[in-house]
Amino acid sequence: MDVERVRGGGPPQWWRHGPPWLDRGSEEERRARWPWPSTVLFTVFVLAGSNYAAAEQVGERAPLDPFARVLLILAAGLLLWRWRHPVLVMFGTAAAAMLYLGAGYSYGPVFLAVALACFNAVVAGHRRSAWAALGMLWAGHVLVAHWLYRWLPPSGDAAAPWGQEIVVATWMVAILAVSELARTRREQWARERAERAQAARRRADEERLRIARELHDVLAHSISVINVQAGVGLALLDTDPEQARTALTTIKAASKEALGEVRQVLDTLRTPGDAPRAPAPGLDRLPELMEQAAGAGLTVEVEGEPPRLAPGTDLAAFRIVQEALTNVVRHSGSRHARVRLDHDGGALRLRIDDDGPATGADAGGSGNGLAGMRERAAALGGTIEAGPRADGGFRVLAVLPSKAKPREDDR
Repeated sequence: MDVERVRGGGPPQWWRHGPPWLDRGSEEERRARWPWPSTVLFTVFVLAGSNYAAAEQVGERAPLDPFARVLLILAAGLLLWRWRHPVLVMFGTAAAAMLYLGAGYSYGPVFLAVALACFNAVVAGHRRSAWAALGMLWAGHVLVAHWLYRWLPPSGDAAAPWGQEIVVATWMVAILAVSELARTRREQWARERAERAQAARRRADEERLRIARELHDVLAHSISVINVQAGVGLALLDTDPEQARTALTTIKAASKEALGEVRQVLDTLRTPGDAPRAPAPGLDRLPELMEQAAGAGLTVEVEGEPPRLAPGTDLAAFRIVQEALTNVVRHSGSRHARVRLDHDGGALRLRIDDDGPATGADAGGSGNGLAGMRERAAALGGTIEAGPRADGGFRVLAVLPSKAKPREDDR
């Protein structure tokens, strides 16, 4: 019982989120199935209950005969089609119950077939048809009980008291009320299931984008360093073997670092429920990033001290600096860059400048790099401005909140 209830009391979980079987298959798949077991059991119950009711009402109502049993089997057997043709089943069971009533047979569980058909029709969205069928049945009961009883069995029957009609009407209103409540809850469960599925798809898309950004930032920076050093090594292989050896050492270190970070990203795919084995990089690794940039021939000056940031903001800030320096190496003729960190209030301002000139039309980075930086900043509620400076260089200006912005799914 503790599992079925929300912590601290309240309604059971199935009432809040729907029974588990609602998530198994679509509505079309459900309609394609035939409810044989429940229909057979219900038919047996109707027959047995009607026999018992007839025994209790001996002398008051007509005894059950083959025609009565045919009507009982028809009313209960029509429920086999309740998922495929709810309207026809509703009117069919109501008509069978009306004939059963008009023939003077005993009151009994045949009317439960009408109730079940009404419930199914309302839940399926055919409210007016269910109301019309119940109204037809009630009108037929009024005619039989107060006018046609003179010519219908059993003989010598008297008119029913009008208080009985109030009971019948109350019974029908109760059926409709329960059916409407079930329909409302089912629609709410359907909306919640759709919202959960949409949230799951959104989280999966966000995770794919995050992994794509991580891989791009890691590989783009490391491969840029490797590319520059490979060019240096080839150029100096014959004239300056020691400098070529230094370039190859830098290539080895950059490739090892790239492999380690790629392996860390891939580990999160293999074991999504486990904690990462290594901490995510942050601004505390700026000296290491400066060494890698120096290995690619880029001198970097850093102004300001990295503040304490939330892990998500710290990672985004590091990746933005990394991508900006990678763009300087790849697209700028400058061998000098400046990184400035300002922390005022609840925001961190990152400014990365180079002196240019651009070495191609895509100076500053016009592909996935800038797009990835903007996505990282937007995910935290920050902004990115990137573009050429008036003096010919290029500037990337990022403003990030110190605390990570909560996602809507986590609220």
